[in-house]
Amino acid sequence: MIISWNTTKACNLKCEHCYRDAGGKDPNELTTAEGKDLLLEIAKAGFKIAILSGGEPLLRKDIFELISYASSVGLRPVLGTNGVLFTPEIVRKLKTAGAARVGISLDSKDFRVHDDFRKQKGAWEKTVEAMRICRRENLDFQVHTTVTRRNYQEIIEITDFATSLGAKAHHIFFLVPTGRGKDISEVFIGAKEIQEVLEKVLNKQKETAIELKPVCAPQFIPMAKKMGIPLRFQRGCLAGTGYCCILPNGDVHPCPYLPLKVANVREEKFSSIWKNSEIFKKLRSLEYSGFCGFCVDKASCGGCRARAYYESSDFMAEDKECVFTSVKNNAR
Repeated sequence: MIISWNTTKACNLKCEHCYRDAGGKDPNELTTAEGKDLLLEIAKAGFKIAILSGGEPLLRKDIFELISYASSVGLRPVLGTNGVLFTPEIVRKLKTAGAARVGISLDSKDFRVHDDFRKQKGAWEKTVEAMRICRRENLDFQVHTTVTRRNYQEIIEITDFATSLGAKAHHIFFLVPTGRGKDISEVFIGAKEIQEVLEKVLNKQKETAIELKPVCAPQFIPMAKKMGIPLRFQRGCLAGTGYCCILPNGDVHPCPYLPLKVANVREEKFSSIWKNSEIFKKLRSLEYSGFCGFCVDKASCGGCRARAYYESSDFMAEDKECVFTSVKNNAR
């Protein structure tokens, strides 16, 4: 099981799509002591991988201490970062603290596309240099790419570029209208383009050694099965089943892109929230409505719960951007 903790809302970039609307620090973010209590609870709940992200997690002065503590309680700490602040010294400190891997965001081979999306001139060069530093210092890293109309036709080229830099994985994120992402609907791709990208990514997986994983496009699981492509992943959408997110102030959400408060870790122990939450129980029931409810692949796919929530305010509704749902709706 995997969990994301947005350790801070502070960020050195102002990315167009940021689901957390990051920038300034949240004055109510969890303290170091509260963060350690949370990490211990996460381990007690059976989670194995803890993604410490933001905002930009390197803006938390105690981030190395938190990584070290996460490792000490049996978690595999991973950092989610834009990479802009990386130096050889920081990478060595991450390794010493126990970071198992870092995920670095890169949205294009073209520096102009990346810098425009991330709203900082020179961000691309610093991000790519961060990857080079990780490779020299032997810290595993993976590349995270957000798919938009500006880059969806170059996703495989970005995979090749990531591979050449030494990345261990390339995770491809499909936009969900949340946070600042709600204001950039013109760059979203539709169901047809999502299917096109997924087919390219799945076919690419047959010929590349690094792990390719689509995110927020859970139909990639049944698609891979139909294409005869073996994957180590067993389910598409993990929201509330094998994954959830903690906000800087301790609020618990089913995933970073589903703005639905389940509880707060300052008011209830996380291990209890994970076990007893009615929202999590509902998500685990697979009792979806619409096409997702009777889809033969609902157990392996699950539909994007965040996208369903955005479309209908119902986190158990059908995912209308799934190509299979779209085909069914067009036939109605």
